[in-house]
Amino acid sequence: MFLRVARHTNNLEKIENFYINILGFERLGGFQHHNNYDGVFIGKPGLDWHFEFTMSEIEAKHTFDEDDIIVLYPKTMSNYNDLIHTITQNNIEMIQAVNLYWNENGKMIQDPDGYRIVVSSLKAIINEIE
Repeated sequence: MFLRVARHTNNLEKIENFYINILGFERLGGFQHHNNYDGVFIGKPGLDWHFEFTMSEIEAKHTFDEDDIIVLYPKTMSNYNDLIHTITQNNIEMIQAVNLYWNENGKMIQDPDGYRIVVSSLKAIINEIE
């Protein structure tokens, strides 16, 4: 089974920049003017999942709450620290999670659309202990 997480946005360029240049994903493909939509596929090559972000003349109306999050698990503490450094260097604000678990096990940020993302240190710590 393959997984695609699709989301509409009002600023495709800003979202693409954020997920590629800040979070370290790659542009896997994209399309323009397909049934009045432009889109981009973002993820990592060889995996069975990716994000699809689309934009059209229809305004995106995001409705979500503080517990709707994407959780990223860097493989090592070095990867975790590098990602947190990139986030900090790009003046992206760290925010508090409603679920205290995420505050204890990572850092929460928001993407340009306001969706919350946790960069978790938990798996990196476990991988380094094992």
